[in-house]
Amino acid sequence: MGTIIECLKNGNVPEFLDTLAEQERIDMETMAKEVISGRMVVLRNNRNTALDPIAVGNGARIKINANVGASPVQCDFGYEMDKLKAAKCAGADAVMDLSISGEPEFLRRRIIEELNMPLGTVPIYEAALGLKRPEELTPESYLKVVERQAAQGVDFMTIHSGFLKKHIELTEKRVIGVVSRGGAIMARWMKYHGKENFLYDRFDDILSIAHEYDVTLSLGDGLRPGCTADASDAAQFGELEVLGELTERCRSADVQVMIEGPGHVPLNLIEENVRKAKKICHEAPFYVLGPLVMDYAAGYDHIAGAVGGALAAYFGADFLCYVTPAEHLRLPSISDVKEGVIASKIAACAADLAKRRPDEIQKNLEMSIARKNFDWETQKRLSLDAEKFDEYLEKVVSENSEADGEAPCSMCGEWCAVKRTGKNSVSDN
Repeated sequence: MGTIIECLKNGNVPEFLDTLAEQERIDMETMAKEVISGRMVVLRNNRNTALDPIAVGNGARIKINANVGASPVQCDFGYEMDKLKAAKCAGADAVMDLSISGEPEFLRRRIIEELNMPLGTVPIYEAALGLKRPEELTPESYLKVVERQAAQGVDFMTIHSGFLKKHIELTEKRVIGVVSRGGAIMARWMKYHGKENFLYDRFDDILSIAHEYDVTLSLGDGLRPGCTADASDAAQFGELEVLGELTERCRSADVQVMIEGPGHVPLNLIEENVRKAKKICHEAPFYVLGPLVMDYAAGYDHIAGAVGGALAAYFGADFLCYVTPAEHLRLPSISDVKEGVIASKIAACAADLAKRRPDEIQKNLEMSIARKNFDWETQKRLSLDAEKFDEYLEKVVSENSEADGEAPCSMCGEWCAVKRTGKNSVSDN
């Protein structure tokens, strides 16, 4: 079947690309050039032809990913599906299954069958299932998992190939060390065996599978900073240099690739992080977790992540992984998932507006006109959360508002500035 990059290089434009270009308000020729160059990826396994793919990268609107997954503490795949449906309803563009318990293949099958949205995984999680300790992992067992997930229809995979043996000593200087689960597994494996990261040594084998199924490789940041004090250190940027090398290897193989980024980063370092990742990794799409701009917002980490996500997206990040209020504390509930997605949507839409996307400018203008006209139905339709709009809206109906049909909200009532200064404003006398 080949990859979308190969198809476009040969002048064969997939039918779905026209639809994608229209959705992104980009002409099809420009989109094709961006995909061929690697500045944009299309998340779509070539075996999953029923999927509505999404575009991530230069020229596309900022996308949102939502993570779910079972754990040994809470292994209920039905509940995880309910979370995913809530994420989609709230506006997520893609989802990742991070299950570390049970039979994740069952959950993936349900996601593919019931949710028409791109699915990502971290194969090393499944590869480690059932093992007494991570050191028992073998390259062969890992590659079998990658092949099985690709054959099932997974669209993008996080691969921690940039964390090398030489980086381990750098993590020992950190406040927290390694906070990535995948990174921690590989750190233990390398220490125990005294060998190089097999995800790096066997990268050509991973590329071969990704090429066959057109799986986008999301090169994971196993050394992302887990606190603001560790941001932009030698370990993080050392791994980033390796990811730049691996990006070129992906492109030589016509395999789509994006780069994962931090993590916990103070506001003043976000621009540097994004620009450095884009430069070192040759303008590949940048996929960030948050970033969280402070470390002690427990219970409100979705807000800390939205602040960082908005700034990162403005400076060039393309894909935001949501952060929920439960981050660092527990597995998220359905309501946590919804809040996390909406917080990230606010960040994405704010960045798209700041970058002057015409569709975002138009939507903000429509909302403003609806507010001027007390058009509550249009305001509800345009709102990110229509349910919360209904829950919070409280109109004040008075003799004047009944006469002119413009009932203000209860914040100001008949003292509403818009009502008093509009074309039908109430006289001050």
